[in-house]
Parts: sequence; C-alpha cells; structure tokens
Amino acid sequence: MSDAPAIDPDVVFERVELDATSWIDVARGWLRGADAVYDQLVANVPWRQGRVWRYERWIDEPRLGAGGSLAKPHHPLLADAQRAIALRYRVRFDGFGLAYYRDARDSVALHRDREMRWLDDTVVAIATFGAARPFLVQPIRTRDASSARDLSPASGDLMVFGGRFQADWLHGVPKTRHAVRGRISAQWRYTSKRGRRDTNPGYYAPREFSRRPAR
Repeated sequence: MSDAPAIDPDVVFERVELDATSWIDVARGWLRGADAVYDQLVANVPWRQGRVWRYERWIDEPRLGAGGSLAKPHHPLLADAQRAIALRYRVRFDGFGLAYYRDARDSVALHRDREMRWLDDTVVAIATFGAARPFLVQPIRTRDASSARDLSPASGDLMVFGGRFQADWLHGVPKTRHAVRGRISAQWRYTSKRGRRDTNPGYYAPREFSRRPAR
C-alpha cells in the first residue's frame, strides 16, 4: 500500500437521519495521509483574514480562509475528493472553500449556509485535516444547547449534509477550553435551487444593532 495521501475506497459511509428531510453521512478515515496534507496546506495556501461587520464595527473572523478549485486545488487529494463526492452524490461543485482553525481560540458560531439561498435541497460536504475538534449540529427551532450533537471529526474524516439540513439545522465549530493544534476543513456546497429562495441575511451580511452606519 502506498503511503501517498489517497481516498480509502473501503471506508463505510454511515447515514444519520436527523428528521424526515435532513440527513448526514459520516465517513471516518475516508482520506488517508490527511495529516501530511494538513502540513502542506498550512505552508502553501495563501491564507487570508476575513472581516465581518458586527456590533457597529468591523471585526476579524476567528479563523483564516481561502478558496480552491479543480484547476488550483492546492493539493491533488482535494481535487480527487471533489470528483469522488460529486460522483457519489450526483452533483456538481464549482470549487471549494478552506477554513483554517489555528488554535483553541479560533471558531465559527452556529449558523446555516444561507449564502446558497435555495436551501430545500442541498449537499454540503466537509473534509477535515489536522486536529480533531468539536463540530456541533443543532435544530434551528431550539435554543437548548443540550440538543446539540457533536460529530467530532478527526483528520481524514468526511461529513456530508443533505436534504433540508441548511434550512432546518445549525452547525458550527466552537472554541475549546484546552490547547489544540490547528485544523483545516475543506467545504463543497451544492444546491439544486428547488423550493423557495431564502432572503434572510447570510453569514457575511453586516449586522446592525444601532442606527449608526457602517464605515
């Protein structure tokens, strides 16, 4: 068996039926050699610091980001992963995003991927590289934190969220109380554009809490 990073074709995809219209597939260890890929991505990707308007001021996102595509995947394994996911779920991706959680302080709050706008029929795949960290999913109609489910993906794991997940469920990566090394996630997003278009503000839309205009 080669030591080069690769997809493990024998890994089992386990489906979690969240409700009648939302599901998650989890494939543990789907990507072999994921730690080596993590090291190369940290060193070679042109990471950028995003900013969002919150609480009447611009603040830095507590993580770094980058984009990728089949033409520029940053690592061949990410191109292989995109092709394999697209084939399995019979969808097409224009490219993918990368998120780099550098340490325990980096995070992303519970949210939905409303930037896709059509949320009734979606496929969002997330592959993880580096440290194992909490990954929470929670019904949107409850504020009870005890209802959250922690998928805790490790290096090389794949999670795929489908159906109405982006309409009815939240997901996020919380800060941790203990030191943890970095983690990178690659995300692919698809929507069939069926159903009603979501017109609510997306994650990157400015959030105003007073009448003072953004600067």
